[in-house]
Amino acid sequence: MNLMSSSTPTKMATEALEAPALCLAQLRLNSDLMREAGQRLRALAPPFAATLARGSSDQAASFAKFLLETRVGLPTVSHAPSIGSLYQATSDRFRNVPLIAISQSGRSPDLLAAAQEASARGALVIAVVNDAASPLADLAQIVIPVHAGAETSVAATKSFVCTLFALAHLAAEWSGDAELLNALTTAGPLLEQAAKADWSAAVPLLVKAQEMLVLGRGPTLTIAGEAALKLKETCNLHAEAFSSAEVAHGPMTLVGAGDPVLAFAPLDVARTGLRDRLEDFAARGARVIAAGASEDIAPAELVLPFAAETHPIIGAIAQIQSFYGLANALSLARGCNPDNPPHLNKVTSTL
Repeated sequence: MNLMSSSTPTKMATEALEAPALCLAQLRLNSDLMREAGQRLRALAPPFAATLARGSSDQAASFAKFLLETRVGLPTVSHAPSIGSLYQATSDRFRNVPLIAISQSGRSPDLLAAAQEASARGALVIAVVNDAASPLADLAQIVIPVHAGAETSVAATKSFVCTLFALAHLAAEWSGDAELLNALTTAGPLLEQAAKADWSAAVPLLVKAQEMLVLGRGPTLTIAGEAALKLKETCNLHAEAFSSAEVAHGPMTLVGAGDPVLAFAPLDVARTGLRDRLEDFAARGARVIAAGASEDIAPAELVLPFAAETHPIIGAIAQIQSFYGLANALSLARGCNPDNPPHLNKVTSTL
């Protein structure tokens, strides 16, 4: 049974299912501006890049960092919004440095203040936004619309997937990565398959959980971070994301018999050591749930359906696409409302 199917589907479920078609439309709509942005950024030849974001968008920013450092070869730092919005301490070294500001709404006051100050210091502000008519887009030198359309569920799904897709497109054009460009062009069927993947077997292992670890590395570290955030938001489940390498430096000692561990296995060299790590968790009696290549995740108690024969970047995006179905089903099973988590708003007004 498709996790997203229901006689009365949630907004979260409905909107997540829209993402694959929206990504392909985005690729077409953004083709010229991405090519021009790539040319402009190559000519700029900056010493480093920076990201600016919060919440799910900050998880996407970590994806941008991974892409720029591995594809473009450009060191990328996270510029905390408060440096500009509270401290007014943005460095003059941001002159001619791309600042990738990521926001669904483009209206959060702290992001706007930080982007304005960075622009005043000479930064090249690149707005990656769902609303191309937003204040953030207005102050940017380059605007990259993610074309996700209206998203009414508080928990972001399609806008997040579309943002990852747009960042991958930008990195491919910036670096001249023909292989990644081709993978994006042919990603439609894989993302559709991922949207329909049934991860419901994980619900019984998580429905009574109070806390858990979520693992990723390389291209899937972002996926683990977003999944952990959604588990908190929509399922009232304390989930923490770690690199599958970093988790051995302390957090692993917290996991014992019966504790769930969800692993998003990368499809590139970052898979190194993952099987040994999962074996360690299984030996402790942890209930390991994993998606990835079968040889890497064999120690898992539950292997989630996933098409592992794909480009590592597309594979990572496909994993979060599938996860949203699980998050939706688990939220409902735990008596929560995934469309309207308590104490959260669609636009967060942080100063």
